[in-house]
Amino acid sequence: MEDLYSFERDLIKDGIKLIGGIDEVGRGPLVGPVVACCCILPLNYKLEGLTDSKKLSEKKRERFYDILIHDAISYGIGVISEKVIDEVNIYEATKLAMKEAIKNCHIKPEHLLIDAMKLDTDIPETSIIKGDAKSLSIAAASVIAKVTRDRMLILLDKKYPMYDFKHNKGYPTKKHIEAINKYGILKEHRKSYGPVKDYIERKG
Repeated sequence: MEDLYSFERDLIKDGIKLIGGIDEVGRGPLVGPVVACCCILPLNYKLEGLTDSKKLSEKKRERFYDILIHDAISYGIGVISEKVIDEVNIYEATKLAMKEAIKNCHIKPEHLLIDAMKLDTDIPETSIIKGDAKSLSIAAASVIAKVTRDRMLILLDKKYPMYDFKHNKGYPTKKHIEAINKYGILKEHRKSYGPVKDYIERKG
C-alpha cells in the first residue's frame, strides 16, 4: 500500500507544521463552477481508507467529508463560476479557485502540496502529479472539494431535473447531451465547452 504521508513527513522533519493540501474538482463538466479546497490536517493525521475522491464511493466521500471538516485544523473553499471559466479558460480558473481556497483558510499554511499545478503564491509549494493519490492532505482536499461541488449540482438538479445533474454532476454524459439538444442550454452552462459551444453555433 502506498504511503500517503511521505510528502508531509518530509516537511514535518524540516519543522513545517501547517501543510495545506490543495485539489480541485470540476474541470471537465459542461455546467457549474470549478471548486477547489485547501485543507490543513493535524500532524501525523490518520484516516483509514482516505484516498483520491474519484476512487471512493459517494457514501464514503460523504462520511469522510464530515470527519475531515471536523478534524481539519483549517480548510478553505474556492469557487469560480462558469462565467469566469468562459472568460479566462479552465486552467486559469482552476488556479483562481485554488488561490481563493488558500485565502479562505482561517490559518495560513506554511507549505502547499498541490495536485499537479503551480500557483506561485508567497507560500512555498510542491506540485505533485496525481497528488490526490499520493498525499493524504491533497486527498482530504479532493474529498471536501468533490462533496462541496456535488452538493451544488444536486441543488441545480432540483431546479432543472431534466438534465439529470444529480447523477452526471454536469459531466457530458449521453443523457446530458440529449437534454441540451432537447431543452437548450442554461445560464449555468460553460459556453466555451465543445458540446455547449456546438449547440450555440447550430442555433445561430
